[in-house]
Amino acid sequence: MAYDEKTAERVRRLLRGRKSVTEQPLMGGICFMVNGNMCCAVSGRGGLLVRVGPDAHAQMASEPHSEPMEMGGRIMKGYVRVAPEGYRTEGTLKKWLMRGADFAATLASKPAKKAKRPAAKAKRVETLAKKHTKAPTQMKRKSA
Repeated sequence: MAYDEKTAERVRRLLRGRKSVTEQPLMGGICFMVNGNMCCAVSGRGGLLVRVGPDAHAQMASEPHSEPMEMGGRIMKGYVRVAPEGYRTEGTLKKWLMRGADFAATLASKPAKKAKRPAAKAKRVETLAKKHTKAPTQMKRKSA
């Protein structure tokens, strides 16, 4: 399932004035980073994921239209999933975004990741394919 482009554009617009905001794809969604740390993501499964930190987790997860974020059967402490009803207005979306961005800004900055070079990956795959390719063998028939 693809993420909601309209919500992603709303997030971009509200985070536009903030320094050091970047985007990157994240498991079918789009993640917004502040100083290299995740602050929120528009999820491919629907809703908004917001990084609120472990200290605020219980309080934020109990707010209307939000719940603890679950991944692989585990609760991700410090992250909440907000249903679309919880950020329908610009004011409520901004409230959630500022919570995530403000928490991410408290974390140590991470250097930007270098983009992977597709050509290098293709070359590795080609090299591996050559190593594992075997010459065809002929089967000998048993004579009766």
